[in-house]
Amino acid sequence: MVELWVPQLRSLPPGHEATVEVSEPGYLLVDTYDTLNQHVVSHHFRFDTGLAEHEANLGRTPHRYIWPSELDLMGQLAGFELESRWADWDRSPFTAGSRSHVSVYRLG
Repeated sequence: MVELWVPQLRSLPPGHEATVEVSEPGYLLVDTYDTLNQHVVSHHFRFDTGLAEHEANLGRTPHRYIWPSELDLMGQLAGFELESRWADWDRSPFTAGSRSHVSVYRLG
């Protein structure tokens, strides 16, 4: 079993390299994309009450994203076959609009 998120590249306006993924009081998540190399950096801004008025804590997490079809090929090369894929752990159907997937593989 593998759980991964699906990059939301359709939400990138033409000519832009970033999306706001979460915006809530005290927290902002911005993802910046390098679509050529399939890299994304998640920028986590936290505005805690203990900071000065215009200060924030910033954390960054880099990722290399892969598409479900790439994961299937990697599994196939390692001798696995895709058994099932869902959009989430509740086994909801995986669709083109799904933001994540749970993929189940078995040895072929």
